[in-house]
This record gives sequence, C-alpha cells and structure tokens, in this order.
Amino acid sequence: MTSGAPIDETIVSAMRRALSLAERGPAVGDNPQVGCVLLDAAGTVVAEGWHRGAGTAHAEVDALAQVDSATGLTAVVTLEPCNHTGRTGPCAQALIDAGVARVVYALDDPNPVAGGGADRLRAAGIAVQGGVLAAEADELLRPWLTSVRLGRPFVTVKWASSLDGRAAAADGTSQWITGTAARQRVHEQRAAHDAIAVGTGTVLADDPTLTARGDGGELLPHQPIPVVFGTTPVPADARLRQHPAGLIELGHRDLDAGLQHLAERGIRRLYVEGGPTLASAFLRAGLADEVLVYLAPMLIGGPKVALDDLGATTMSEVHRLRIHRVETLGDDLLVVARPSINTSRADAGDTSPTPGGH
Repeated sequence: MTSGAPIDETIVSAMRRALSLAERGPAVGDNPQVGCVLLDAAGTVVAEGWHRGAGTAHAEVDALAQVDSATGLTAVVTLEPCNHTGRTGPCAQALIDAGVARVVYALDDPNPVAGGGADRLRAAGIAVQGGVLAAEADELLRPWLTSVRLGRPFVTVKWASSLDGRAAAADGTSQWITGTAARQRVHEQRAAHDAIAVGTGTVLADDPTLTARGDGGELLPHQPIPVVFGTTPVPADARLRQHPAGLIELGHRDLDAGLQHLAERGIRRLYVEGGPTLASAFLRAGLADEVLVYLAPMLIGGPKVALDDLGATTMSEVHRLRIHRVETLGDDLLVVARPSINTSRADAGDTSPTPGGH
C-alpha cells in the first residue's frame, strides 16, 4: 500500500463501481475478477472495464480502449495492476503508456509472478495509492487469493443433512433431504467452481453425473471437472465418463498430492461433494476453506451421520467454525461457515503460488 492524494468519496464510489464490474467476470479459471473505472479531473467516470476471462483484455486495458486519450486520468482498479507478460501485456505499462496521472487500487497482487505493478507505476512518476475498500475486495477475491497464496485450490466442503445431522435414512436413501430451491443452489455453486470432488464410494453407490444444471434441467455454461479420490477405478459404464468437462481420476486418497495435481492443472476452486468419508477427510486435515451445510427441517435419527470421525476426542480439539452467513432456501437453511483462526491450514506453510495472476 502506498500513500497519495487524500481518498474522497468520489474515489470510494468509483472503487465500489469497479468491484461491481469485477463481479461480472468469471469466478472460475486461473485469473482473478478485476474491475476498473477511469475518472477525469472532475471525478466524472469516463470509461469502465472488467476482465472477462483468460486471454481477454485485462480490466485496465478494457477501460483504456474506450477513451481516445487517457492523459491525466485517474484509474481506479480493484487489484494492483499486473507487472508481467502472459497472454496479454503488463497492465502497469499500459497505464504508463496511456498517460494516466494517478492509480488507486484496493489490494496488492500476492502473486510474485504478476506483482510489482505499483512500483513500476511509481517509478514512471505516476501517483499510486492502495488499500481503498481493501476488505470488500478481499472478500470478492477470497477464493482466488487463497489459491494463489497457498498454491492449491480453494476448497469448499458441502453436505446436506437433517436437523439432527443425518445425511440419509438407515436404509441409505437420501433423496431428497432438501427441497428444490436448495438443490438448485447446489447446481449454481457447482458452476462457480473449477472442479467437483467425490470419492470412489460415492461413484459406486450413486453413479452421479456431477453436472451443473439450470431450473429446466439444462446444462449451465460452465461445467466443473469431476475429480475422483480413491484407488478403485471409475467403472467403464459410469455416468461420470460421459461428463462434458471430462474426468480426473487421481488413483489415490492423498489429499495434499491431489490438490497439488489440481493446482498444476490450473484449478483454483474445488467443490467437495462426496459423502461423509471425503468431507471428513478434508475437514480433519484442515483443508476446508469454506463449509456449506444445507439443513432440512426434519429428524431422521439412525446411524447415517453427515460426518465421520474428525479426530477430536475432547472439546479442546474440536474444529471450530465461524458463521459467515445464513440463507433461507424454501423450507431449508444454508449455513456458510469458515474456519476459525488456527483450525485450518489456510495460514500454514509458505507454498509457492502458481502463475496466472491478473
């Protein structure tokens, strides 16, 4: 973060608009969601841009392309302009070449491959200021930031259960615990992830499709790649072998190795939707960055609990979460929770981020 001219409401308003623009970009893929607003000396918006996905113009370049001259303008960007050449050139240099007088951004880019744009801008004589609405930008980019900082996909663990914590009846039936609104939200969440993980037990027992579908049963534009943890091969006639995004069979149960393999394939967001065994393994290992629990207003009883042993033998060892939000979906509840400090490996180690920053 660097100092510069005082931040007034015009800049804050422009940053809020830039964050709104960023949300239009794809949540999946290797690149972050970024928005940019260009202001003239009077604080009037003269152009807007956002990043539409890998290989397309970055937000700053998208905005610059809409003005005849950017000389003297202020660029308000949700992420520090990049300083590397990938599929496109460095945005920091594009801003310099365009004659922008000032750059205000929300977050420093944590990717060492792409970071350093602020220093490059400053060296060119451009006024630079970071940290504007940083908390809001951090929330928007939380999955991408987590993935870059840890060098592995952001992991979402999801399950559905009755109020008494059962995921199925005693005979194994589980369709349907939740209602249509909750099930549709699951499809939307699948589409917001790069990959979806299950164990071989789920594949053999349920023969799932793991596709993301709309209200009418149609395939949504983005389909997560199915990932199967376990040593048992997926049967040749399994429906997963017909998945439109393909199939990744890891051939083992090693979570760390599996996540590393997925990171190397450019997967930033992983949706864990297996049964109790796989969900519990991720939680036990401290590898869940977010937990989604769908609660249905029913009591089932019996042995089919939503989670297996998590390794806690006393209250001092329990996995504590903090509630981020609660949504009502028809008659069901969606509880979104995140690990409390020191209960996740989100802060552990200093792994090298993979390329693919803004």
